Amino acid sequence: MIAVSTGGPRIQEKNEEYKERRLRIKASLLQKQIDDPNPYSDLWAWYGKWSSGDLPTYQSRRDYLAGLYQPLLDNLALQEIGRASGLSCEETGWSKVDRGVDGIRIALETATTEVDFQTVGLRCRETLISLAQAVYDPHLHSASDGTSPSPTDAYRMLEAYFSHTLKGKTVEALRKHAKASLGLANDIQHRRSASFREAALGAEATRSVVNIVAIISGKRDLQSGEDSSSLTGDGEEIPF
Repeated sequence: MIAVSTGGPRIQEKNEEYKERRLRIKASLLQKQIDDPNPYSDLWAWYGKWSSGDLPTYQSRRDYLAGLYQPLLDNLALQEIGRASGLSCEETGWSKVDRGVDGIRIALETATTEVDFQTVGLRCRETLISLAQAVYDPHLHSASDGTSPSPTDAYRMLEAYFSHTLKGKTVEALRKHAKASLGLANDIQHRRSASFREAALGAEATRSVVNIVAIISGKRDLQSGEDSSSLTGDGEEIPF
């Protein structure tokens, strides 16, 4: 599409190849339950778009196509990252947390507008609050600044949980990770120009915090078969 609209080969030379390739791509995306963002059935339809006056320069055509395909490319890349990293979130047994993670996934898959992407951020924040409430025990866990967390203060609750459960450098690393994930969720929730990329990154950050807390709490079986409680002694590190 870029080539024929920026001085490359003629449409007559590439149109059949384009139509065949577009159908293969469309079929592959359908298997993944992803919509094809390309509305142009052949290169003549694409010619009608760029020659209408809306895209007068080569650069404007490149920019248009980049914007058309970037959300799809981001989606596919993040799916691949999730498979490679093992961050697909299995159920934890905490019902509100599991519903929250599932809600994030559905919201992200169906999001198309800035408001939809903000909603993903809101769901991320609420899921992290549910996670903190699931593990925080006010009789056992004390915040480092001595402040009793409110029922929605996910960061203080998780910080107190980490401090009580873990020792060594791991505590500080997890504090930073949880705080950054909450900050990202809040930022997306309130950003009027929120994009798919930001929402997807927020979803991944939230799922990773859920998985980490599930590992610490014993909700996840470690590959080595060792009890997760053995990771909470002095100086021990969780093998991320």
